[in-house]
Amino acid sequence: MGDAVFEAEGVRVERSGRPVLQDVQLRAERGRILSILGPNGAGKSTLVRALAGLLPYEGRIRHAGVELREVEPRQRAQRIAFVPQRSQLAVDLPVRAVVGHGRYAHRGSLARLSDADRARIESALETTRVTELADRPFTRLSYGEQRRVLLARALATGAETLLLDEPTASLDIAHALGLHATLRKLAGEGRCVIVVLHQLDDALRFTDDALLLHEGRGIASGPVAEVVCAEHIEPTYGVKLTRADGIAFELEGEEPR
Repeated sequence: MGDAVFEAEGVRVERSGRPVLQDVQLRAERGRILSILGPNGAGKSTLVRALAGLLPYEGRIRHAGVELREVEPRQRAQRIAFVPQRSQLAVDLPVRAVVGHGRYAHRGSLARLSDADRARIESALETTRVTELADRPFTRLSYGEQRRVLLARALATGAETLLLDEPTASLDIAHALGLHATLRKLAGEGRCVIVVLHQLDDALRFTDDALLLHEGRGIASGPVAEVVCAEHIEPTYGVKLTRADGIAFELEGEEPR
């Protein structure tokens, strides 16, 4: 086994007085991408928000060996970056300013940005291919464009762990492939990446490990090819898993994975 960054044991989360997650176990390693899978209502978004420290939980969640409850909010923001499904931002801030908030989260203050901070922001814009949007108001972007900007904001924090909730939703094929390529690059640089995915074929193609949830409980975990198999998928989703040739896409100039 590799270097574990996240370890969760017996995690239970209640929402509105009812259990949404029960006895969930998770292990995520540095340099690898872990996908969280499951049908609608399985608890995927709840789990990733608990890992981000945004929901109270029972059980144990350790990040870099430290119980998450014991990590101060500022330190958590420096170590763990969360990309939600949707932004609650309603003010017409330009994209560069939105991404800049990632540096404020890292610094824990609204002090003047340094040259190093600005370089980090520009790098995040470039990595997520949104440099051309930098001066546009965030709220006037398409949903897919906003998703890429939110990832840029997460990268600007410099956090070693990235948590993403269905990041490819509403992205066209090219931008979805580009995002997966970006996540692979970030994992290759030593980050721990945890991503909620809806499409099982994306999990097989782009992630290393998987956790399959059903009705708030972990059904299977481990290497993605061992999780996304008929034994686990058919009873969880109520469908027959078949293998068939079909069309596939890749970015120009990239080798298929």
